[in-house]
Amino acid sequence: MPLVYQQNINSTTKLGVWHIAEEKDFFLRMVPLQQQITHPRKQLQHLAGRYLLKEMFPDFPYELIRIADTRKPFLENEAYHFSISHCGDYAAVMVSSTLRVGVDVELVTKKVEKIKQKFLSPGELEMIAAIEKKSGQIVRDSLLTATWSIKEALYKWYGDGEIDFIDHLQIEAMTLDGESGIARCHVKKHEPVELEVHLLFFNANSIAWVMS
Repeated sequence: MPLVYQQNINSTTKLGVWHIAEEKDFFLRMVPLQQQITHPRKQLQHLAGRYLLKEMFPDFPYELIRIADTRKPFLENEAYHFSISHCGDYAAVMVSSTLRVGVDVELVTKKVEKIKQKFLSPGELEMIAAIEKKSGQIVRDSLLTATWSIKEALYKWYGDGEIDFIDHLQIEAMTLDGESGIARCHVKKHEPVELEVHLLFFNANSIAWVMS
């Protein structure tokens, strides 16, 4: 299937989401399987992400992708900054030639309720409860999944690992408008950095992305 979502954020930065409905051979015509991945679904997700890099930037040198010790993919020459995420039948990619980026896509699920205290502070849980009460439309599962996606996007933006999702990645405020929103966040691993994380709900998924 073609892109189900694309946003040209600026002249150097793009975001795309691909619904994976193709067989492996479709992607292998354009990009190689670069890792020793044996699970069929994970192979498709891996290939779809790299295919999407080429779809958005045809000159993207995917053959030069390396994997850091933190498992973050990168280009040694940093011709592009990029972030890849996949969940279920979707792959999301954010690419920029000028900005540091992070993206995450998650299937909205009730399972996140069971682990919410592992990545959300008491203050963040109170914020979610207030948004849920005020909205009357955004269900709790969607909000909790969105906050997980937001913090995953921040983690990928940071890129150096050794992050505590409660202490180092903090959501200060969230504003929602229909199926989209913005979260004001701080990364506090070293010197505090304030970032805006964008949020979108689509097809029972939550996608979050950040750049700076």
